[in-house]
Amino acid sequence: MKADGLLPAHTKIRTSKYLNNLIERDHRHVKARTSVMLRFKRFGSAAITIAGIELMHRTRKVQFSLVGMRLKETAAPAVWNASLFH
Repeated sequence: MKADGLLPAHTKIRTSKYLNNLIERDHRHVKARTSVMLRFKRFGSAAITIAGIELMHRTRKVQFSLVGMRLKETAAPAVWNASLFH
């Protein structure tokens, strides 16, 4: 990429298999369920389902907190809408 002139000469390119493994490991739960979801007829329903899986995964990893969102209502639909569109 440097030879093609796409990157400035002072750019340092680093490859890290360890970092890639962390990212892949974090998305393992989503990937395991997407093969089952290939039968969805509409993109919207698949996107909502994947967002739900990611929300549950973030909740399990304690990366999601209702306190930071300052919701007036803590019912499931309110939390769902706030987490998707926040």
